[in-house]
Amino acid sequence: MPSAVVAGVTVDTRHWIGGRRVASTETFDSVSPIDGTVIARVARGGAAEAAAAVAAARAAFPAWAALSPAERGAILHRVADNVEAHIEQLAQLETADNGSLLRSHRRGVMPRVVLNLRFFADFAIEKLQHPDFETRGHVNHVSWDPAGVAVIITPWNAPLMLATWRIGPALASGDTVVAKPPEWAPLSASYFAELAHEAGLPPGVFNVVQGLGTEAGAALTANPDISRICFTGSVPTAKVIAHAAADNLIPCSFELGGKSPTVILDDADLDLAVDLAIEQYDNAGQVCLAGTRLLVQEGIAEAFASRFAERAAQIRQGDPRDEDTQIGPNIHLRHVERVEGFIERAKADGATVAYGGERNTALGPHYFKPTLIVDAPAGSEILTQEVFGPVLTMQSFATDADGLALANGTEFGLAACVVTGSRSRAKAFTKHLVAGTIWVNCFFVRDLAAPFGGSRKSGVGREGGIWSFDFYADVKNTVYAPNGWTEE
Repeated sequence: MPSAVVAGVTVDTRHWIGGRRVASTETFDSVSPIDGTVIARVARGGAAEAAAAVAAARAAFPAWAALSPAERGAILHRVADNVEAHIEQLAQLETADNGSLLRSHRRGVMPRVVLNLRFFADFAIEKLQHPDFETRGHVNHVSWDPAGVAVIITPWNAPLMLATWRIGPALASGDTVVAKPPEWAPLSASYFAELAHEAGLPPGVFNVVQGLGTEAGAALTANPDISRICFTGSVPTAKVIAHAAADNLIPCSFELGGKSPTVILDDADLDLAVDLAIEQYDNAGQVCLAGTRLLVQEGIAEAFASRFAERAAQIRQGDPRDEDTQIGPNIHLRHVERVEGFIERAKADGATVAYGGERNTALGPHYFKPTLIVDAPAGSEILTQEVFGPVLTMQSFATDADGLALANGTEFGLAACVVTGSRSRAKAFTKHLVAGTIWVNCFFVRDLAAPFGGSRKSGVGREGGIWSFDFYADVKNTVYAPNGWTEE
């Protein structure tokens, strides 16, 4: 069978459609950013495979939707059990495929995959309800009905975690799913399909179509037999998907780009501020939520910059499989070239590279040094557009109002981090900060019950907790009259 052995893990590289493996006539290479080697040749799907997957999901939908939340939940818990038993294999596989830290996959990312499945399975059973309410003696009853086939398209920076964050509520809602994993890191989705099948997920309930976004992705999002589209990625791609969805009036949930600020007010704990700022280099800067714009109030800017430079110089970049590595490679050579382009244009605009700004050639062509850009002109590209690499900028501001204007000064609004010693100041500042998620004196604290999404061009809609079910299900209100009944 077409398969690859990656980091000691055997993974089938064909599609998963209708409970069986399906090959394609063409393949594409999965390249490990650790050392640039081809680790797998993956089936390259297109219109035919996309149509087959949607048909399989549509055929499986009635039986899956007919199950109770408890029955679906029991199956999802068995899937979670099997994932939990294979955390090490998934961690090794995804580190090889996308270059993220192995220790993070072991301790955080893959356990979160398990939690994604368990949390939404239990939520559908225990919390998916609304109190009945009365209107002139009539009783309103709210319910959530399965909607149909959900197409879920996810990015490469945390492919399985971000996929199951959507797969969990979609399946718990009673939808069936067609997942399109990223072409730069497709392998964990294929392995997950096997684990789900082994755990008893019925054929057709979950399907995987691999391929390029312009081929497999385009065919899936244009299919008239789907009921939901969830996409995480860039604004330009979201616009293309939105046009395709509009033709069939398919509801979409988009998590898109960010250019988030880390705002450090002059009463902040400097040690805490530096810690939080260094965290923005996590995953080699390939984090949509990262607060890559460091906005520091003038009274502490010099002291902060000195401490931050000292800490940044100590960052250990290297092989992501090593326990001591803090920053690994970027995902793909094309992406490294994109990051380099941002640096070169920033310098042309008059900005200064305080440190970094180039590849770490001692490690290989995929490794880009942690970088800080200063003195960038207001409104320049490096301050307003997402780089998605280990590149931070630093600016100073005089008053809180000035800081707020800088923080809100992009077309994005995904997240923000504010560091201050004053609760009242924090409340006043965050009240007018445009972002879907704001962290005060912390970073990356995420609860699956909380709403998540972006403002402005950072996204459309919210997911998490009941907001996920509001999207993946059809919310229905049934009104019961007080009269006309012939039985109690």
